[in-house]
Amino acid sequence: MNDRQWIINEPEAMRFRVNRATLVDPQVLELERRRIFDVCWIYVGHESEVPAPGDFRTRIVCDRPVIFCRDSRSRVRVFLNTCRHRGSIVCRETEGNAKSHICFYHGWSYNRDGELDGVPGEDAYPPSFRKSDFGLKEPAKVASYRGFVFLNFDAGAMPLEDYLAGTKEYIDIVIDQSPSGQMEVIRGTQDYDIRANWKLLAENSFDDYHLISVHASWLSYLRSSGVEMKRPEKGHLLPGHGVCKALGNGHGCTDNVNFRGRPVACWIPIYGEAAKPEIERIRAELVARLGEHRAARVADTNRNLFIFPNLFLNDGSSVTIRTFYPLAPDRMRVLAWALGPKEESAVARSVRLDSFLTFYGPGGFATPDDIEVLETVQAGLSTYREVPWMEVTRGIAKQGEQLNTDEMHLRAFWTRWNELMQPPMNAD
Repeated sequence: MNDRQWIINEPEAMRFRVNRATLVDPQVLELERRRIFDVCWIYVGHESEVPAPGDFRTRIVCDRPVIFCRDSRSRVRVFLNTCRHRGSIVCRETEGNAKSHICFYHGWSYNRDGELDGVPGEDAYPPSFRKSDFGLKEPAKVASYRGFVFLNFDAGAMPLEDYLAGTKEYIDIVIDQSPSGQMEVIRGTQDYDIRANWKLLAENSFDDYHLISVHASWLSYLRSSGVEMKRPEKGHLLPGHGVCKALGNGHGCTDNVNFRGRPVACWIPIYGEAAKPEIERIRAELVARLGEHRAARVADTNRNLFIFPNLFLNDGSSVTIRTFYPLAPDRMRVLAWALGPKEESAVARSVRLDSFLTFYGPGGFATPDDIEVLETVQAGLSTYREVPWMEVTRGIAKQGEQLNTDEMHLRAFWTRWNELMQPPMNAD
């Protein structure tokens, strides 16, 4: 398939289409691994997951095993989880605290700083052999913003803060939920596969157009539980006013006035009367610390924030960190965690986790519906030779504000995807 035919983007003609082969072709996936995942900043984890020296988590990031950890000086580090001797996985535990990591193949050991500090039978190596040359390798770049840690395999990549562009404003809103500015990942991981192309979840996670049809049972649950559901404004499909925004570098978000309650300072009957005083206390703290306007921004608006290519901070019914990776053209791995203020009370944490599981959890109202619809889409895409194009023009004729049910932010995602997927200028 010719690279140049993946996208039809003709603004003057108000045409934007995506070739469905981009969601089924194995050759496209191989190019994505090299041209997108190898050059973009990719989320690794949150600093709160490794709070003490020696703490570690092992993960697969861009098909590479990594050790996400704190070293002996409490610096957050990322090491490639492969022995410098024969390549075996060095750390085989998913998490813990360790003074060293020992390869079980030949016994080479590495300390918390990634240094090779033990080689059985070292005297058999030649005089040129130096342990200092064989420490655990690190990605070309590792950086963090407000506790969120990213890596990049491209030594020439732009700085992380430049890459994040307009997303920083929205990350800061999430962090402002905490009086100390410290959010923490709550123990427990959602880990599941979806039989669909990874880009379908990128679209779905901040596509509010599907909310009424796919999540009708959840909206009915809210109504029956006493949550006020106002009639949509003229031109809107949802009870609260919402917009979509492109934030640079392929990032984007939906930015909505809340209508569904928020564990941070916006009580609804589902939370129970016992939780109401605590939610009101949190609201008062927000106002005292941030002022009325900023407090309302934090407490009374929702955001589904996309950081290209595969990270979402969904700050709605609760806060979830969601990342996902392609396993095959029609299969992805999804990992998700709940995020909350470090100093949160037991009552507020209980409301947060209940909201998190009720909507975002694998057995909740939203996630099973989304999985089913994405797998149905993938099945339908087997007709891509006969029906080659997807239409992505909702809202394209509008001037000014784009609603959360429009597709301007989806077009921004696909435009950036297409830019990165083109062959380098010096390619043959």
